[in-house]
Amino acid sequence: MFDLERLQKQSGIIGTSLGIRQVLEMIMQISPVDISVLVTGESGTGKEVVAKAIHKFSKRKNEEMVVVNCGAIPEGIIESELFGHKKGSFTGAGSDRKGYFEQADRGTIFLDEIGEAPLETQVKLLRVLESGEFMRVGEAKTRKTDVRVIAATNKSLSELVKNGDFREDLYFRLKTVMVQLPPLRERVEDINAFIERFALEFTRANDIGYRGFMPDAVRMMKQYAWPGNVRELKHFVEKVLVLEKGERITADVIERELNSVVPDQASNNPALPILVSKASDKAEIDLILRQLFMLKQDTELIQKLLVGGANVAPATSLSEIKPMDQSMKYPQKSMEIVEHSYKFIRDDAIGDMLIKDLEEEAIKRTLKFFNNNRRKTAKSLGMSERTLYRKIEEFGIEPKVKNQ
Repeated sequence: MFDLERLQKQSGIIGTSLGIRQVLEMIMQISPVDISVLVTGESGTGKEVVAKAIHKFSKRKNEEMVVVNCGAIPEGIIESELFGHKKGSFTGAGSDRKGYFEQADRGTIFLDEIGEAPLETQVKLLRVLESGEFMRVGEAKTRKTDVRVIAATNKSLSELVKNGDFREDLYFRLKTVMVQLPPLRERVEDINAFIERFALEFTRANDIGYRGFMPDAVRMMKQYAWPGNVRELKHFVEKVLVLEKGERITADVIERELNSVVPDQASNNPALPILVSKASDKAEIDLILRQLFMLKQDTELIQKLLVGGANVAPATSLSEIKPMDQSMKYPQKSMEIVEHSYKFIRDDAIGDMLIKDLEEEAIKRTLKFFNNNRRKTAKSLGMSERTLYRKIEEFGIEPKVKNQ
């Protein structure tokens, strides 16, 4: 047995989050046992790193580990690549050739993107897993191999089974032991360690000066969802280091480069989805709060219009409608939204919160999103900077707010 620190140091797996610690513990348990493993997780989470760690700490560590990307091999030649072929078995087969399973004999074979393997090939993979037997393409002779299989996928194999795209028997054979890698957005506390590792490796290899990332720059990177996970983060860090040429990386640099990820045409079209710099569930909550806040503003405007009268000439937005008589007074409680009045939103949707609480929360979240930039926050919430400042003072949110 070996401890987690040694395992993490020698395997190169980065992170101290709960999700990664669970992965390390699983690797520690299954590595010495000669059993097939299925590694699952989104693209870019580091499934190959986990597979290499399992091999490194297994009984087969002194033998070869063969890495095969099933999705990168054309369907017509995948069986020849995996199991080999006999001379003359097809056009271009000028000599006998060993397949990956023969090369990995007594070692480990890592089948990445196993969900991309054709159904006909899956039958032969199951046979190898069950008995270690296979045949080269164009040959009737049965051969044996002693190999440990580690498979990986970024797809739901259970869904592929339901759709008839993956064999159920192979699925159950593979899922005996599963290692689930969490996406980067669920382990944001590990981003600091990733940034330092990637930055130091890249700058040393390319002889580039490195002055570090400012804390607010790292905080901004933690707010981004990283749909490409660790792979995307690595490429992003390298890109920023090249563009800044040894300068210290600030929040402005990160904001500029993250905004460049979103296509201009998408950001200008409200009908299209856009890439947000946070996890989808958090972004949805922020959107709801912001819409509730804007609804409150619209309600107050309608209240004034109904009491004071309005010019109902065609207008492009509600904000363009002006009362006819600005001097008229209106009852303060004619349309006031209070907890005991008619509820526009179900309690089970927002919990025990007052409208004032929703307004305060919307301002807090928007300020945080824009790094306490008052101008951007006010524009996003659809209010003036003066109104925003008054609200900040009223709720005691921030004694001072950046105005850049």
